[in-house]
Amino acid sequence: MDMDYIALCKSFYSATNIPATLLKDNQAVYSSLNDILDIPLLYYRDLPPIEQNNPCFCGDSPDLEYGRILIEDTGYNLVLGPVFNVPLTDDIIRQTVKEASVSLEYREQFIEMLYTIPRLSQIQFAQYLAFLYQCLNRKPADLDQLFSEEDMITWTRKERHTNRMAEAQEEEKEHNTYYFEQELYQLIRDGDVNKLKKFLSATRPQLKEGTLASSPLRNEKNLFIGTVTKAGIMGAIPGGIDIEKTYRLIDYYIQECEQLQTIERIRQLMYIMLLDFCQRAGEVHIPEGISPDVYKCMSFIREHTNEAITIEDASAYVNRSSSYMMKHFKEELGIRMGAYIMRCKLEEAKSLLTYSQKSLAEISSYLCFSSQSYFQNVFKKQYGMTPLQYRKQTKI
Repeated sequence: MDMDYIALCKSFYSATNIPATLLKDNQAVYSSLNDILDIPLLYYRDLPPIEQNNPCFCGDSPDLEYGRILIEDTGYNLVLGPVFNVPLTDDIIRQTVKEASVSLEYREQFIEMLYTIPRLSQIQFAQYLAFLYQCLNRKPADLDQLFSEEDMITWTRKERHTNRMAEAQEEEKEHNTYYFEQELYQLIRDGDVNKLKKFLSATRPQLKEGTLASSPLRNEKNLFIGTVTKAGIMGAIPGGIDIEKTYRLIDYYIQECEQLQTIERIRQLMYIMLLDFCQRAGEVHIPEGISPDVYKCMSFIREHTNEAITIEDASAYVNRSSSYMMKHFKEELGIRMGAYIMRCKLEEAKSLLTYSQKSLAEISSYLCFSSQSYFQNVFKKQYGMTPLQYRKQTKI
């Protein structure tokens, strides 16, 4: 009975998360990625003929690997990969996208998929190749063929080096995760929903997904529980939401999470929860008695801190005259519109000083101050310290 190669590819990917592509005369006829990604069938570059080694490695980089198995007497080849032996970096992602010739419109989906691929050493990957080779060709593979004599002699040394690199990158990942979380909870405290949406869409969630349980679903639920608790304690409560209300919300979201049976639904709930906390914090920032016009004007100003907006711009946004808005703004908030515009710019400057590597000149230009010296002067007048002093105080 002939083997169903496509069914084998599907089962293998389902079990391992290692992409598998079936080729006939070097043309892709099936890719397991197309079962999960809404992208055209990936086309792999021409593969050189197998002369001796079958299976073999066919990657061009030490950081990402492809494997190839010739299914003898059929004209079919099975290509596995990419797989990675170190944590993903921006450089590796760019190289992988280039290898797979993924067009711009599908790039985001493809990159998300890359994070689901397990990290394997070359010897672990070789064992997968050997297993599939035996299934497909009904005879054992010689693993020694996959490595030169020099490879075998230096294997232990290479493995130790790779492990040290991985450990160092994991430490850096933890460091970056800390700053990601700090900025996330600051956005919740600020109550700026639009800015939080932009932050979440522009930055792949970096909450460190440690091994919190043996089951992936249980692991995702435990991650959610940790996140909702910290979002409440470090974001919502300091943002002004009542303590008892915050804890009731935490309990509610945990109960909702426990009812869910897919990782995708849990992640959707995570997104909803973060926006909910942020919106509630934003609402308590607005004192009672604020008119819709003033509230819309405030939102416009907060969303355009990186533009050279004027009182006239904000007033036109709500279809009111400048004199009308200045009068009501002062009456309802106790602060002049011009001063509020400046305060929002300076609050944004504080965030950039803490969470970005932008220079003072870049921050000044980004926030449309007339000059760097003017930016430094108004910052010191408002906060009693220079921007550099503030950066040193808030950086760890």
